[in-house]
Amino acid sequence: MAPEASCQTVLNDNTAVKSGYVRHPWAGKRVGYIGDSITDPKNNSNDIRQKYWAYLQQWLGITPYVYGISGRQWDDVPRQAEKLSKEHGNEVDAVVVFMGTNDFNAGVPVGEWYVETEDTVTAAVHGKKQVYKRKKRTPVMTGDTFKGRINIGISKLKTLFPDKQIVLLTPLHRAYATFGDTNIQPDESWQNICGEYFDAYVEAVKEAGNVWGVPVIDLNSVSGLNPMVEAQLPYFHDKATDRLHPSTEGQERMAATLMYQLLALPVK
Repeated sequence: MAPEASCQTVLNDNTAVKSGYVRHPWAGKRVGYIGDSITDPKNNSNDIRQKYWAYLQQWLGITPYVYGISGRQWDDVPRQAEKLSKEHGNEVDAVVVFMGTNDFNAGVPVGEWYVETEDTVTAAVHGKKQVYKRKKRTPVMTGDTFKGRINIGISKLKTLFPDKQIVLLTPLHRAYATFGDTNIQPDESWQNICGEYFDAYVEAVKEAGNVWGVPVIDLNSVSGLNPMVEAQLPYFHDKATDRLHPSTEGQERMAATLMYQLLALPVK
């Protein structure tokens, strides 16, 4: 029977492997975090003790390079990625992208992944090569739609960090928040100004995994956090004014979820 070990020993101590434990593949790694206010270290009121990435730093010894900025949308991913690359370059072992909720709130149209055209192509199909007339799809690269923004963002990430692990996180469920007369956000039961429900943006991030060959952690689902359920409001910042941003308890639950989800993903 293997000796008992603390969480710290199980996750960070190489000698734990000799006792039958597996070292967490992300332990001691250097991770870039791209995102919005939930990631932004400056968006941290006095009653939020730590962000999710700070818990991962504490539990796994991850060195965090945090570039998230409050209010940013997927069209800011290339800028954040370029800054990460410029400041840390090949030091980075992995990049985590946590975006999408502000694109929904801003009413960015979801759009399509590809545009189809018809052209000729030379191919040999179990015989002599021939020229065929076929349809071809090309990724939409436009900042005017959510899927177009994701295409641009992931293309940039894969160009800047071609041999690094890139992980997408789906945005969390969202409920009512008011930050003044010019920033009032209805809960997710309402469509946004372009007529889309929040689910469409969550599904788009999930689809991006197959479109681009990147792992997606469906935090919207596996975190178990849903501020539309009154009993779960302690996981969110303020039941009167902010049912959008996770509280300390919410951030810790997110971190615990990510710690176990990331066990399944290799990182250099």
